[in-house]
Amino acid sequence: MIQRTKGTISGWLSESAPDTLYDRQLVWIALALMVTGLVIVTSASFPISSRLTDQPFHFMFRHAIFLVLALTVSAVVLQIPLDRWLKYSSLLLTLSFVLLIVVLAVGKSVNGASRWIPLGLFNLQPAEVAKLSLFIFMSGYLMRKQEEVRQSFFGGFIKPIMVFLALAVLLLGQPDLGTVVVMLVTLFGMLFIAGAKLSQFIALMVAGIVAVIGLIVIEPYRVRRVTSFLEPWEDPFGSGYQLTQSLMAFGRGHWMGQGLGNSVQKLEYLPEAHTDFVFAVLAEELGFIGVVIVLALIFSLVVKALYIGKRAFENEQRFGGYLAFGIGIWFAFQTLVNVGAAAGMVPTKGLTLPLISYGGSSLIIMSVAVSILLRIDHECRINISQTSSTKTDLETSVESNE
Repeated sequence: MIQRTKGTISGWLSESAPDTLYDRQLVWIALALMVTGLVIVTSASFPISSRLTDQPFHFMFRHAIFLVLALTVSAVVLQIPLDRWLKYSSLLLTLSFVLLIVVLAVGKSVNGASRWIPLGLFNLQPAEVAKLSLFIFMSGYLMRKQEEVRQSFFGGFIKPIMVFLALAVLLLGQPDLGTVVVMLVTLFGMLFIAGAKLSQFIALMVAGIVAVIGLIVIEPYRVRRVTSFLEPWEDPFGSGYQLTQSLMAFGRGHWMGQGLGNSVQKLEYLPEAHTDFVFAVLAEELGFIGVVIVLALIFSLVVKALYIGKRAFENEQRFGGYLAFGIGIWFAFQTLVNVGAAAGMVPTKGLTLPLISYGGSSLIIMSVAVSILLRIDHECRINISQTSSTKTDLETSVESNE
C-alpha cells in the first residue's frame, strides 16, 4: 500500500514523490513558473499599462485573475478520469473546429490577425484549445490504431495527417502559422513514438518543411520576418526593430541582470514586452542566471512529462503515455520557438512562453495540460499500488495455505 508521512510540515516536504498519490515535484515546478510569470509580466507591462489605462498594475491584475481561473479550471480537470478524455476526444476536436470557424466569422482582430473570440473577462483564443484537443484526439487514435500506423501508410498513417490539415487550413485563415508549426512538430513526435515507418516519417517531414517554406514565401510579411531575423541590423528601425531591441535587452542583462523592475527596453522600446518578448525583459532584469533558472524549470517540466509518459506505457496505459509525450514535446518546442525568437535564433512568431507569458487562453490551456499530466501520473500510481497490494495479498494467502 502507498505510505503517507504523518506529522510535521517538514516531514511532508521531505517525503519523496513516489510515496504520494501525485507528482509533488511537478506541482511545485508549475507553480514556480506561474509565479515567475506573474512577477515578470507585472514588471514588463508597467509602462504600457500606465499609458493605455492610467493604471500601472492593470495587466498585473488581469494576469492574476487569469492565474486564479487557470488554477480553478485545473483543479476541476484533475478530477476527470483519463477514460473521459478518451471517450469525448472526438467531441472535443469537433468543438475546436467550431471555435476556429467562429473566430474567422466574428473574431476580434488585433494587428491584422483574427485569433480571439471576446468573452468579456478575457478573449478566448481557439488555437490554444485546438492544440490540446488535437493531441488528445491523436493519443486516442494512436492507442486504437497503433498497428495500422506502423504497417499501413494510407490506412493508419495518413488519417491523422488529414485531420491536422483540416485544422491547419482554418488556422492559416486567421493567420496563425506558429500554431500550425507547433502542431506539426508535436504530431511528428507522437507518430514517431507510435512506431511509424522511418521512410513515411521522413517523407512527411520533408513535405512539412516544404509546405512551411511555401507558406512563408507566399506572404510578404512572413518573408520580411525571415529576412529581418537573418540580418536584423540592416534595418534596425524597420523590419528588424523588434529583434534588435530584444537583443539589446539580452545584452544589458549580463550575468546577474539589471535588477527586477530596472529594464530599460520595456519602456516601450520593445513592442509586446509583456507577451511575445517577455523573456527578453526577464533576461535584462535577471540576467544569465535568471534565464538559466527559468529554462531549467521548463526543462524539468518537460522531463517530468516524458517520464510520466514512459511510466504510463510501462503500465499498459497507452492513451496516457501518448498524451504525456505529446504535452512534453509541445511545451519543449513552444519554449524553443519563444526563447529562440527573443534571442534571434529563429524568426519571430506569436507563441507564448509556457505558464509565463501574459494571456488568459494560453495560461488556462497549459495549466489544464499540466493537470492532465498529474492525472496520468496519479492513475499510474494507483495502478501500481493496487497491483502491489494484490501481489502482497496473494503471497500472504499462499504462505498461509502452506
